[in-house]
Amino acid sequence: MGFEKILHHLWFIKDIFELILGAVFYFFEAFVRFFIPRSKKDVEGEIVLVTGAANGIGKLIAKELGHYGATLVLWDINSEALEKTAKELKQVLDVRVYAYTCDCSRRSEVYRVAEVVKREVGDVSILVNNAGMVSGKYTFLEAPDSLVDRTLRVNAAAHFWTYKAFLPAMLEQDHGHLLCVACHGALFAMNGLADYCASKSAAVRFAESIALELLVLKKEGIKTTIVCPYLINTNMFGGCQTKRPFFLPVLEQRYAAKQIVDAILQEKMYLLLPSSLSLLMALKSVMPAKLGIIFVNFFGGMDLMDHFRGVPTHNQLQKTSTAKKPLLSITTSKKLQNINQNESAVSSFH
Repeated sequence: MGFEKILHHLWFIKDIFELILGAVFYFFEAFVRFFIPRSKKDVEGEIVLVTGAANGIGKLIAKELGHYGATLVLWDINSEALEKTAKELKQVLDVRVYAYTCDCSRRSEVYRVAEVVKREVGDVSILVNNAGMVSGKYTFLEAPDSLVDRTLRVNAAAHFWTYKAFLPAMLEQDHGHLLCVACHGALFAMNGLADYCASKSAAVRFAESIALELLVLKKEGIKTTIVCPYLINTNMFGGCQTKRPFFLPVLEQRYAAKQIVDAILQEKMYLLLPSSLSLLMALKSVMPAKLGIIFVNFFGGMDLMDHFRGVPTHNQLQKTSTAKKPLLSITTSKKLQNINQNESAVSSFH
């Protein structure tokens, strides 16, 4: 046996040893953390940017971080709601609050507004990618190309551009935190949500890949947190019902926001809400494919969108405020085809 082959075997044994040692250590650490949570880090004075911050979970995440003394930078496409939220937070929090209208699906706009933030506020040290959209209840082939494209840009590509805009400053200082707010749709496929599930899966894999890049670069001061919640009681999935509420309850907004902020403060890499999602993931990974389909159906993945009411687009909201007409629901393909190609379906209720 040649020297090179012997060396190869020795390296293999070393890698196996490291794998076993790592498994023992981190399983033990996870067991300990189950009973003794990590201490919370101090975020006072940190500059936090939250996308989709005008309403819902984004607004509550910002508010919760504001209670810890962080400077808040709020982004949303809905200028009117954003201004109202910023005013409200300034009244209840003793921190600086800045609001910027931004369509996160547009790369050029993300870069433009990011430069304004850097100039007027400073370098963002905690980035919360929360803005998201769901376009409606229809089959993939019925969905207008414009909405499929926008779903992918808002839910996934927007993360690329915000990272490009704010990660360089974090790298220079080896300090920062990146938060990806995804969904259970990133973990399990669901009927009627092909574009949504694909976009959320992409966002999660992107965040994981960047976390690995940071490790290779030895930038251990920059943390990553990936959040995959089940249904949250917001307008984004209005009308949707859980099939197994005992095992997968609809989450209250304040509870979800507090858990997400705690995950940031404790520097958790993953947060699945409720925790039963972790068990479901483990079970699904070892199931035969056909059993997996029955499994998804049992927990409501086939009919989750049956009672979906639809989220009005931003442009529809503007038209309604002037014309005093009922909001157009985006729950059927016929109505969707009448929506102007340039209309935004971004939801800040995520």
